[in-house]
Amino acid sequence: MAVPVAFFAVFFAYPVAAIVGRGLKAGGSWHWGRFGDVLSRPDIGQALWFTTWQAAVSTALTLLIALPGAYVFARFEFPGKQLLRAVVTVPFVLPTVVVGTAFLALLGRGGLLDELWGVRADTTVWAILLAHVFFNYAVVVRTVGGLWAQLDPRQEEAARVLGAGRFVAWWRVTLPALGPAVAAAALMVFLFTFTSFGIVQILGGPAYSTLEVEIYRQTAQLLDLPTAAVLTMVQFGAVGAILALHAWTVRRRETALKLVDPAQTVRRPRGAGQWTLLAGVLATVVLLILLPLGVLIERSLDGPAGYGFDYYRALRSVEASGGTFLVPPLEAVWNSLRYALMATVIALVVGGLAAAALTRRAGRLVRGFDALLMLPLGVSAVTVGFGFLITLDEPPLDLRASWILVPLAQALVGVPFVVRIMLPVLRAVDGRLREAAAVLGASPLRAWREVDLPMVRRAVLVAAGFAFAVSLGEFGATVFIARPDRPTLPVAVARLLGRPGDLNYGQAMALSTVLMVVCAVSLLVLERIRTDRSGEF
Repeated sequence: MAVPVAFFAVFFAYPVAAIVGRGLKAGGSWHWGRFGDVLSRPDIGQALWFTTWQAAVSTALTLLIALPGAYVFARFEFPGKQLLRAVVTVPFVLPTVVVGTAFLALLGRGGLLDELWGVRADTTVWAILLAHVFFNYAVVVRTVGGLWAQLDPRQEEAARVLGAGRFVAWWRVTLPALGPAVAAAALMVFLFTFTSFGIVQILGGPAYSTLEVEIYRQTAQLLDLPTAAVLTMVQFGAVGAILALHAWTVRRRETALKLVDPAQTVRRPRGAGQWTLLAGVLATVVLLILLPLGVLIERSLDGPAGYGFDYYRALRSVEASGGTFLVPPLEAVWNSLRYALMATVIALVVGGLAAAALTRRAGRLVRGFDALLMLPLGVSAVTVGFGFLITLDEPPLDLRASWILVPLAQALVGVPFVVRIMLPVLRAVDGRLREAAAVLGASPLRAWREVDLPMVRRAVLVAAGFAFAVSLGEFGATVFIARPDRPTLPVAVARLLGRPGDLNYGQAMALSTVLMVVCAVSLLVLERIRTDRSGEF
């Protein structure tokens, strides 16, 4: 536990505490009265209300739309299922900047709806809600569907034999069994939408602001650290409560059910009703997921002289960006790949050690450490990025001019995924095998190499893929610390979208498409090496 604890203490707790301290401490004393001053402001109250309201509605819509998909992927066998499973997961690993760009191409000025019917919806709350459903669809399908596939269908069949109708049997037998998984998925969706940044910033316009967007505005634009510190503490408290509830639902899911092999529950659809359900889910995937991604690709090819690769060629020129960058925008691709690879290595080392520690020990301290590892997913990445700038500026941690700063920030987001993927697999390793190796004279290191590693090799590859994908798309912290001569892909997309002109817009679409393709390829590779036991997501 020493390495993960030290990593999180230096690169997470210290920067966040420094920001809060600078905002709430003056003259050697804490000014807690600033909470009342900030939270009583009408604009802050509106941001708090909108953050909570849109997160609740986004969660409800995601459950409503994704639960039929979870059932289809859990219980039906059909051609192209593995490919489609990878496709629905692509939005989750896409940077929120790319998600916002895709819906901007669909709903915004010059978008598909604007061209066909003259309708724009990019500055409405519906655009934000749809983008959140698009982003979180896979969370419900994977989390609920993973448990649904392992529920014994004979329990529901027994209820029907005893006279219950199909809906009553599902309501009284299956739904209570799925309750912990549904609750866990709902809490995770609420967490991601509660801390939404890139989607709201791109699609919401000036009328809508979440806590994360408000923290960015107060920090980067207004330099109002007291207000940013108060909002960070409010968000921190809310995220802590959400993660505590999530941990409780996960423990219930692990202990309350007797599960079966998913191969015993899956079958081809039978009857008109089941085929209709499958067709409806496929139509939802096409309209909700494939259409925005397809429009994004189409807009990247629709150049001033017709369809072609004009915008992609423009990425090689500094002049084409109109002074937005010091280097050609295409450099952002190679920067992001190098940063993401390094971040993946860091995340695997830190997350792997943390997962190993969590499998060997028990108790409240370790459970608290497990929850701590999830905090970077919910605590303001903007706060972490700005905290890097004001804390890592003195020896021996003077890293502001070092390239390693960006991978460190990205690894903070990758570590939770590594832990969640590797932890169930490590827990499944029979401890008696390690004991037998020790009896035969193997050292702890050799026992791990000969016993654990062969069993968790696939989980390590899956964890590396997820860590790479999420590191590639990290935006909230990177926007502060990426140097102008070394921009990352999400930062480059956001800067291009922030400047007027069709050329900048087209280049943003082209860079977003490149990033989407890289993430999609990563997910397709993961689906080929993944096993059913490779993680909780």
